[in-house]
Amino acid sequence: MFTSRILAFSLLVTLASALPADITERVPDLKDLTEDEALSLVERATLAPVYSKCTTPNTVAITFDDGPYTWNTDIVNTLKQYNAKGTFFVNGNNYECIYSTANEQRVKTAYKAGHQIASHTWAHLDWTTLSKDKLKSEMTKTDTALTKILGVKPAFVRPPYGNYNNASREVAAANGQAIVIWDFDSGDSIGKTVQQSETEYTNVANKKPSTILALNHETYETTAKQVLPYALKTLKAKGYKFVTVAECLGGKNPYLTKTTPGKRDSTWKC
Repeated sequence: MFTSRILAFSLLVTLASALPADITERVPDLKDLTEDEALSLVERATLAPVYSKCTTPNTVAITFDDGPYTWNTDIVNTLKQYNAKGTFFVNGNNYECIYSTANEQRVKTAYKAGHQIASHTWAHLDWTTLSKDKLKSEMTKTDTALTKILGVKPAFVRPPYGNYNNASREVAAANGQAIVIWDFDSGDSIGKTVQQSETEYTNVANKKPSTILALNHETYETTAKQVLPYALKTLKAKGYKFVTVAECLGGKNPYLTKTTPGKRDSTWKC
């Protein structure tokens, strides 16, 4: 027990500077920590944070998974009609290859319109089934593609199927990214009809929670052309503001790095 306490304190000295201010401000002096407190603080510094709810009152973060795909620009156009911002969690090679000229343009159009682009990792594989090296590859290949296409590395990542564990949180933390889940699911990916998805949105709107972090998928035409307009109209009537995930979490930076986008070459392939 004494040894583990010493190790925890040693790690704390190394990692304290990496902790967010809102954590360190609530932490007592190291000498006053119990062993469990010290180990808990180390864990919080080495595991990526997981966000399943927004924190800014009266906001809705509408998110779209599994793209870029055919209906991406339709979604962007609909969001514009409602003065809404959304967040696109994109894959590298799921429904289609992100490097195709069509998908390159879709991602650029969404980004230039002010929407947040985040990672859904490369091939939509379940994180909990992957080795750390394989998961790191799934993350970095997507980050590389977005750096080439947009010149950004996203600060947020969503695990396919919403599945993660401590091992995958460690990989995400090492990659500098926070994990985003959701607290509302439109149900489009599990076969709900348009009417059923619209009912889900009606029900959550009537409950009027302080915030909503909504899961949708841009790979369904009915989501893009029917459910989304209904959701935006219904939630707008309740007075919500439609923002990106980064904004709904208090104005966090959506990107870890920004640089000049690359030029298409032979490496732009899946």
